[in-house]
Amino acid sequence: MSSVRRATWVLIATLGVGGGTLAATSLAQASPEPAAATASATRHETIPISGQDRVYTADQTSNTVSVIDPSSNRTLGTIKLGDQRIGGTLSPQYLGDVGVHGLAFSPDRQRLAVVSVTSNTVDIVDTTTNKVASTTDVGRASHEGSFTADGKQFWVANRGRNTVTIVDAVHGGVVANVPVGQGPSKVVMSPDGKHAYVNHISMPEITVIDVASRKVEDRITGLGDDFSSDQAISPDGKELWAAHKRAGKVSVVDLVHHKVATVLATGPDTNHPQFADTSTGNYAYVTMGGLDETWAYRLNNSAPVLVAKIKNSGHAPHGAWASGDGSRLYVGLEKSDAVDVIDTATNKVTNTIKTGQEPQAVVYAPRAAAAGDASNLGRQGLDQQAHNVPTTLPDGTAGETLDPVKGRVLEATIRPVGGLDMIQLQARRLSPSTVYQAYSVAADGRKTPALSFTTDANGNAPMVLGFSAFDGQSVSISAKGAATPVQTAALANQGSMHGHAVQIADLVYCDCC
Repeated sequence: MSSVRRATWVLIATLGVGGGTLAATSLAQASPEPAAATASATRHETIPISGQDRVYTADQTSNTVSVIDPSSNRTLGTIKLGDQRIGGTLSPQYLGDVGVHGLAFSPDRQRLAVVSVTSNTVDIVDTTTNKVASTTDVGRASHEGSFTADGKQFWVANRGRNTVTIVDAVHGGVVANVPVGQGPSKVVMSPDGKHAYVNHISMPEITVIDVASRKVEDRITGLGDDFSSDQAISPDGKELWAAHKRAGKVSVVDLVHHKVATVLATGPDTNHPQFADTSTGNYAYVTMGGLDETWAYRLNNSAPVLVAKIKNSGHAPHGAWASGDGSRLYVGLEKSDAVDVIDTATNKVTNTIKTGQEPQAVVYAPRAAAAGDASNLGRQGLDQQAHNVPTTLPDGTAGETLDPVKGRVLEATIRPVGGLDMIQLQARRLSPSTVYQAYSVAADGRKTPALSFTTDANGNAPMVLGFSAFDGQSVSISAKGAATPVQTAALANQGSMHGHAVQIADLVYCDCC
């Protein structure tokens, strides 16, 4: 245990990555309708925005689900599923969720599935009451999933158990586990509900499962990278887009012929793809977390055309979902604790709505609740927005300067949590396998050690977290030296197990507060 000048306990962890027409276009993504309803959906029946619609975000730091009325662009409140980081989550008596991350809604929009990646749980929430109906323990590092066409089951991918867990969405509990291969990340269903598609963070393939038999019937190989965190399926079921966050690519998969049609070169931290049928045509949108942009592609028979790079109002766009009429796209801003509202006719941000802390998945559920109803909602995580501060690299240059292709070298995000501040760093293109010391820099230039971290073999540190009282104006870093063989081996070993490096540093005592 080391000591610096502050009387605060600090937990440090380095995590890797880590008015148009749309008839429920996005409904086919997480929650395909039964066959009869699907036929209607493929005809692009519009569902106009109303006060009965809801936008939900999964808030990973406040461990909440934010509930938004899209007709007024107002956050009605949050559903508390656990303590705010770090709160009581380190206690052996803690019983809540940790790492609220994934979302999907049932075909009738009356149930919301919430996946927590750290507590390995799936909560089924009644959207009419905002109450948890059931909680089910699933597999290790459960991530994202979808409902079956009848709404009776929820299938979720377990990154750490190489399985898909089938959850009873009506009564709770595990129905079965389906082996699918290493590092499954997300399950999406075909519009007719007959097939489930699984991407992976450790294999360059899409695993195809027959839903009725629960058997793997095909494996589509040749994706652009072996790490794919998120994916989306087109409303007609003909295309699947698999995003490769680390590589900055998207694989466009032809589901008719079960082959990769093309691989798009995108940008750093390519996050979530999403489809929308709009007043000007059929599009796919992809969030670029490292560029603070959302890219719009016009669909063109598996040869998509990039038509717009939409500048987001904040940092790290992550999840995205279109409204029921395709006129708006809602994009979660992971490092700004907000949702951007994008007009799909103009591809411009028209509004920004505050949410809980660190929104990940975003879904739009038409006709999910009574107009104006905010039953059983609280305020946890709201009005505690994160903000970025300037950064300085070892050579004295600014680290936060945005390269339009490669992103920033060093980002620093400060977020208030549980009486402390969460200090979040993301580093790119530093010296490989090197230990860096980060400092809080006061207005007068005084530096206070904040945390240290180790870069991987490519010079990256996808996510560095520290909890302390941050009273500086900026963050600077200096190189301490090469990583030890133990540190290097730990990063390599954990990367091979999880598809990305996860480094847990020492618990540090500080006496300078």
